[in-house]
Amino acid sequence: MESNILLVERKEHDCTLILNRPEKRNSLSPDLLIEIHQTLQALSKDDAVRAIVIRGVGDKAFSSGYDINAIPTKASPETQEKFKTQNPLTLALNSVVNYPYPVIAMLNGSAFGAGCELAICCDIRIGAEDIRMGMPPAKLGVVYDPNGLQRFINIIGLSKTKEVFFSGRYYDALSAKEMGLVDHLLPRSELESFTYNLAEEIAGNAPLAVKGTKRIINMLVGSARMRDEDMKEAQSIVEQAFNSDDLKEAQASFLEKRKPVFRGR
Repeated sequence: MESNILLVERKEHDCTLILNRPEKRNSLSPDLLIEIHQTLQALSKDDAVRAIVIRGVGDKAFSSGYDINAIPTKASPETQEKFKTQNPLTLALNSVVNYPYPVIAMLNGSAFGAGCELAICCDIRIGAEDIRMGMPPAKLGVVYDPNGLQRFINIIGLSKTKEVFFSGRYYDALSAKEMGLVDHLLPRSELESFTYNLAEEIAGNAPLAVKGTKRIINMLVGSARMRDEDMKEAQSIVEQAFNSDDLKEAQASFLEKRKPVFRGR
């Protein structure tokens, strides 16, 4: 397992998780996702940690997305049991969503793909004015997970979700804010102070009120779920794209630095 890929810094009632893979633009490897999941699970048992900040190391990337080249390594027996029904990405994202207190994404750099979804899973997103955000699955021949699509619909609405996923575009900071992908934009010099002032303000409020409000909001958002038969069909569509020639073409074109030629099969 990679070492020191998630740095944890705690100060009074807030805690910062720092994605520490600068050589990979903080991409989300299975090992890193396991670390995020296990760390948040442990912190959730400590009622003194009342605000979480997630950021990337450096100033280039919050996270460039899922690291498809990373090879899964050993996990604890407890985690392996969970993997039978959930993969590392699902576990990590759900841990962010279900953390009992608010989680803030401090977007110190660009957020693409699964990195963008990680930000969307956070309760509040604060970014530097020069970041970019986007979801490239359509350019890679991938159909995104239905739970992930639902998260984007919940945050930016149906129409904007369609544009983001159909186009596969990368959006500059101002466009991302207009769409609702990010809540606040700051000059880079003010990003950290603004983020931690807000985290401290949240952590200083009545814990039961903040914790209870997040729980009820999550219940309201989760009340609209897909039927089992619809979820099975959606998963079949995802798998069909994953096994397609178009996905292989997307991978080949990326390595060969050329525009892909998709054939719809």
